[in-house]
Amino acid sequence: MKVLLSIKPEFVEKILDGSKKFEFRKGIFKNDLVTSVVIYSTMPVGMVVGEFDIADVIHDEPSVVWKKTKKFAGISKDFFDIYFESREKAYAIEISNVRRYEKPLALSALGKNITAPQSYRYL
Repeated sequence: MKVLLSIKPEFVEKILDGSKKFEFRKGIFKNDLVTSVVIYSTMPVGMVVGEFDIADVIHDEPSVVWKKTKKFAGISKDFFDIYFESREKAYAIEISNVRRYEKPLALSALGKNITAPQSYRYL
């Protein structure tokens, strides 16, 4: 099973070039059968640009997640701290086997009535 994630273009580029190996989330999908992520690059790109496999999902207190992921976080400690401010849990999706699409797709290519998700959407 796949999920569609909305990701800011600056982070999408880091994922696609391999410098960001974790995608951070405040909440995570509940279905254990999810094995890959379809990447929707938010505006101004507004296209589905690739996908990646999920190697692991780390979930713990934010300080523990940062210690485990900081080398390949692709974000600053300040950004991380602000994002998870006052949160007891942090989630980090470990990225593997990244595939950039030769030609980016419109959301409509994924099916009728598909919109950019606030957090995630099962496909």
